[in-house]
Amino acid sequence: MTPLLLLHVFFVSVCAVSEVDDVKSREHLFLNSLGLSGKPKPGGGRRRVPSTLWRMFRRTEDGQAADGDPCTVSEYGVRGNIIRYVQDQGRLVSGWSSDCLSCLEKQLFFNMSVLQPVEQLSLAQLELKFQWKVSSSAEFLLGPQALSVSLYKVTRVTLRGANREVNRRLLLSQSVQLRPEPASLVLDLTSLAENWRKPGHNFGLILELLPHNIDPEELLPFRPGNSLPLEPAITLPEIQASLVAVSLNPHQCRSRRRRSAVHLPVTPSNVCKPRRLYIDFKDVGWQDWIIAPQGYMANYCHGECPFPLSESLNGTNHAILQTLVHSLDPHGTPQPCCVPIRLSPISMLYYDNNDNVVLRHYQDMVVDECGCR
Repeated sequence: MTPLLLLHVFFVSVCAVSEVDDVKSREHLFLNSLGLSGKPKPGGGRRRVPSTLWRMFRRTEDGQAADGDPCTVSEYGVRGNIIRYVQDQGRLVSGWSSDCLSCLEKQLFFNMSVLQPVEQLSLAQLELKFQWKVSSSAEFLLGPQALSVSLYKVTRVTLRGANREVNRRLLLSQSVQLRPEPASLVLDLTSLAENWRKPGHNFGLILELLPHNIDPEELLPFRPGNSLPLEPAITLPEIQASLVAVSLNPHQCRSRRRRSAVHLPVTPSNVCKPRRLYIDFKDVGWQDWIIAPQGYMANYCHGECPFPLSESLNGTNHAILQTLVHSLDPHGTPQPCCVPIRLSPISMLYYDNNDNVVLRHYQDMVVDECGCR
């Protein structure tokens, strides 16, 4: 049974069945068909949807990808139907102090268990953004300053921690110019992230920041003619880290073409054809985890397959013969069934249980055409 048919059964059940357990079991069945073990329950601190995901979602909603492959993420040039922005769950290991102006280490940890075992990881891209925080009382900005960025893979964690050289391996060493606008670094960690999916292999990363070309006296500027120092003009850099994980669920991706907008005609007829069915996620309490869309036009097939079958009813040879036999023996042979023969996908933006933002493409969710089978 396709996700659309399961969805139709589920929503009909919500309206017609008063048994709570029965409704929950049907909801669970439908969520499983979407690759979800249960209804996500995001926490209160939801992150903002990255602009890249919004652009990708709107492109598919506007039908701009009608001739594209829904199983390929063109923005990254890889196969996939699930794009996650996995949040960093690491902690600050050591921060700057008056004794050490150049000691800042932060652990980065990305929970890869959010990927299901069936998913094939196509890309894991680390995105780092740095920006100086400038004090509001500062009367001037320092010129562009450099920041030495070192990224280490943690190979093991001991009682003494993961910051010892023997417990980590250098992945990246680069100098970044810090300006008023954010500076960013992008690093492909696909092979490393694939290894993180194995139990007991994910010890995370260590990010080390060493500012240089900065005169320590400039960190505490003095107002001319006044012996009292201002607040530091430059303080800790703001660090944003996320892991873009693109994966492919082979059971939900069969390389069908994405649809363009389909508008169903309104005709008072009992003949087999698509009928309008709008699914509103708010009606079943899913608005707390689905970001967009708020609902979608799913449609369904309904109507008779009378004899003789016209070409517009898209009947198979078997259906044509069955209608003939049905006309001769209506009690012994049923009419062919009115079923979907062309379906198309939709895209959904939602929060998972870890407050990660997920963009997922689902196939066979919209009935575009019906036929007699």
